[in-house]
Amino acid sequence: MAEYRKKKRITWRTVFNVVVYCFALAGFGIIAAWAFYQLGFTKNKGAVDENYRYLMSVSEMKELKDTELTPEQANALWTAQYAKLAAFGKFYPENARLILEAALHCDDPMLVDRMIAAASIYAGNDSEYNRYLKEVNAVFAKQKQEQATNIIPWMATVEWQALKDAIVKDSALITQAGFISGVEPRLIVSCLVGEQIRLFNSKREMFKKYLGPVKVLSVQSQFSYGVNGIKDFTAAAVEEHLKDTKSEFYMGKRYENILDFETADHSTERYKRLVDYQNHLYSYIYTGCILHQTMMQWKRAGYDISNRPDILCTLFNVGFPQSHPHADAVCGGSHINIDGKIYTFGAVGFDFYYSGELATTFPYWREHFIPDNGIPMTAADIAAIQNNMSNCNRPEKGLEYKKDTADGVTFGEPRAAVPPHEQEVNDFSNAVKY
Repeated sequence: MAEYRKKKRITWRTVFNVVVYCFALAGFGIIAAWAFYQLGFTKNKGAVDENYRYLMSVSEMKELKDTELTPEQANALWTAQYAKLAAFGKFYPENARLILEAALHCDDPMLVDRMIAAASIYAGNDSEYNRYLKEVNAVFAKQKQEQATNIIPWMATVEWQALKDAIVKDSALITQAGFISGVEPRLIVSCLVGEQIRLFNSKREMFKKYLGPVKVLSVQSQFSYGVNGIKDFTAAAVEEHLKDTKSEFYMGKRYENILDFETADHSTERYKRLVDYQNHLYSYIYTGCILHQTMMQWKRAGYDISNRPDILCTLFNVGFPQSHPHADAVCGGSHINIDGKIYTFGAVGFDFYYSGELATTFPYWREHFIPDNGIPMTAADIAAIQNNMSNCNRPEKGLEYKKDTADGVTFGEPRAAVPPHEQEVNDFSNAVKY
């Protein structure tokens, strides 16, 4: 028994000693690690990048965002960047694509310069690239920078500058109408531009006095209605096509109820929708529907014109009766006199669509039309559309056909409740006939 107790004491002492030694070693390790860290042995001293001077020069390139540049200076800077990017893209297309995408989202030409310079670090002494860059720069240097405001003549007019501002004011409504009617908003704007530029130039003196300073869209209320000059019978046809599943213009289940009426008097309600001086949403929805329905008609006939803004704008202008699908569609429509030069409605829409103007506000869609998903619109969605019609004062429907003993035909009457500047603009609209 005594021998057993003695062995047990020895075992416990051994365990105790081992634990003590372990703690001692751990403590020593912790103290050693702390000392190693404090003495700086763990610090990575790093190294100076061999390209540090070049990196510094890229970062310190002159910042021009807050610099006042004339349009000529800005154009010259962008031209220089395009030359560099063209050369860079010849040898490094993937990097050039990324830089180009970034350039489209900034307003600083020198940022593009820094991006090219930064990437060029890895080009090193690529003699072919450097030689090609010199050749490109030499070509650009030979030709003097032109200062023309816009290669498209009608876009260089004061009317277009004012019209752009007016269109941007309606951008939210146009975008909303695009999604409701399943049409790229930019296509709707292409038709709007053709109609409004026609009105702007038909009464130049009136424009200078009213539309220029106010920068609002002209709303027609005689013979054709709304900002896009849609005829009553055309609007009625649009409504019928939405419901008629056998129609060649049928857009699909998703769109059947987007123009549902709230009252039994469809003619009056339709007029109020389109002749709305405060909210133009319905004008844009009808426009989108005309484009979508025409596209569907041609598609069913075997002709895809979904990517032909010139043809779509032309067909919008000439109307459903003139839309006959065939292989040799041409651009045309009404003649528009802008600053003494004659254009067709379709050509003006085409010009705008591909001009890049207002592209940030009305971007290009990859697919120009939203296909039917077979799901009808909910009652809440329909009500949300209907709630956009305002209670503004409108001239009496059919007033243009009423005889006046003094003047023969009356084109509108004073509307005292309308603010003065709106009254003047609306009176101008009413005086314009198709």
